[in-house]
Amino acid sequence: MLYVTSDRRALLVWTVAVGAYVVAIMNRSSLGVATLEVTELFGVSSALLAAMAVAQLVVYALLQVPVGVLLDRYGPRVLVATGAAGMALGQTVLALAPSAGWVLAGRVLVGAGDALTFVSVVRLVPAWFAARRVPVMTQLTGSLGQLGQVLSAVPVVALLHAEGWRTTFLSVAAVGVVATIAVVAVVRDAPADAVGPGAAAEPDVAAGLGAGAAVPAPWWRAGLLRRRWRPARARAPREPGALRAVLRDPGARLGFWMHFSGQFSNHVVVLLWGYAFFVEGQGRTPGEASALLTLNVVAAVVAGPVIGVVVGRRPRARMPIALGTSVAIGLAWLSVTVPAAPVPFAVLCVFVVVVAVGGPTSLVAFDVARSCTPPQRLGTATGFVNTGGFVGALATMLVVGIVLDAASGGATGARDLDAFRSAFAWVAVPWVLGVAAMLLGRRGARRAHPGLAI
Repeated sequence: MLYVTSDRRALLVWTVAVGAYVVAIMNRSSLGVATLEVTELFGVSSALLAAMAVAQLVVYALLQVPVGVLLDRYGPRVLVATGAAGMALGQTVLALAPSAGWVLAGRVLVGAGDALTFVSVVRLVPAWFAARRVPVMTQLTGSLGQLGQVLSAVPVVALLHAEGWRTTFLSVAAVGVVATIAVVAVVRDAPADAVGPGAAAEPDVAAGLGAGAAVPAPWWRAGLLRRRWRPARARAPREPGALRAVLRDPGARLGFWMHFSGQFSNHVVVLLWGYAFFVEGQGRTPGEASALLTLNVVAAVVAGPVIGVVVGRRPRARMPIALGTSVAIGLAWLSVTVPAAPVPFAVLCVFVVVVAVGGPTSLVAFDVARSCTPPQRLGTATGFVNTGGFVGALATMLVVGIVLDAASGGATGARDLDAFRSAFAWVAVPWVLGVAAMLLGRRGARRAHPGLAI
């Protein structure tokens, strides 16, 4: 049952918001499919190319906590629309860039706009859907958003080869403008009137706050729906020290490391080094590389709802799913980095599928954070957790770029399989860190939140 006047209205708002997230993913991953063109047009080295992608993710990661605070204050609609407009501006700068410096500036703008989008769309879900449907709808949000990778891997690549750099990125910018208009016209932070029952908080929230703690008032009693057209500061009181409380919460920190472990590998593959690795390291054609990236998206779209249903029915499966997926990701990396010769296409298919599943698995982290966070600081907690995967990704991508340059002789050298093997060996560092932090964090979260289902 929905906490809104009709399923149709909730689904319309959610669909437009997810559409904006699809556009954000397309913007985010568009540089990853144009790495060969960037190298050719601007003469950049692997390290500089990695720095461009890392700068985008640095901005994204640094903005997550401030965005969470702004989300609690102003609401999702304003932030999603602003993010779409910012990404359109960034892609315009990229399209008209006369030098590599302007490419970097454009990617920074894209990263800033991207930073506003996902956590804002996720925040819409509990406002428009019943609590029992939130895990599934959150997974659907993340999974369907990955269709943006299909847009970058297929039509963007085709347009890039047919029409060139400028036309391609101006077209991507135009899609961002359309997304901005759609969000402003359709998306609302919450229904004008809540008609759902006055249910208590989720069981995990009540248990996670500790014995004797006061359970936060339901969101429809917290002033979140009083004024439909006003900013969120008129609807919800600002909680002093919200960020400090989130950072001190072992449950939120566990969510950070769950997101870190599940997400960073997929970002390394999709956002920057996957396409080049498949073409230059594994000797695959551009069409085969695009097909692998598309398979990555399909796997994430299929896995997301399945994980959402499992988590919704069995909350205690959250931690086993996260750990099991991390182990599988580690084995997948070994399958493509240990062999000294190109591996069969089927092995590459398995590799992209496994790292893709890490994406929806990382979204379980938001469910964990929601289970032990009061509603008034949920945006802040969501932003903090979402930082995890991007911190791991940006550090790994930069190290991979530096090692690639060293192993291949710089921008003028050939990036062969041996160079990629040397560079990808460094993936083991964040992998070990993430798994160890999850195991240790699980103990702390259980002590701080007795009864938390993990």
